[in-house]
Amino acid sequence: MAVKALIKRVVPESKAREMIPLFRQMRSLAMNQDGYISGETLRNLNNSEEFLVISSWQSSQDWIKWLESTERQQIQQKIDALLGGQTKYEIYHYGFSE
Repeated sequence: MAVKALIKRVVPESKAREMIPLFRQMRSLAMNQDGYISGETLRNLNNSEEFLVISSWQSSQDWIKWLESTERQQIQQKIDALLGGQTKYEIYHYGFSE
């Protein structure tokens, strides 16, 4: 069952230039992962420092495999160090399940 992973980050304007290459690198690597469908990065209109990344995956197992991969964790550590905190994730699936 397809899932969407939501990642919310607050990126201070002073850190934006350093973050952009990391976001691009992360997306580029994700696009080559099994089960990856699509991804988008949204910026809050009311708070320009708040970003929401939404990525779609064929299954939760595909997302978890990417989430736990060494290459992703290396970039994520740089992001967390730059932002001074740990990134939080939420995962959703379509519709209702029994």
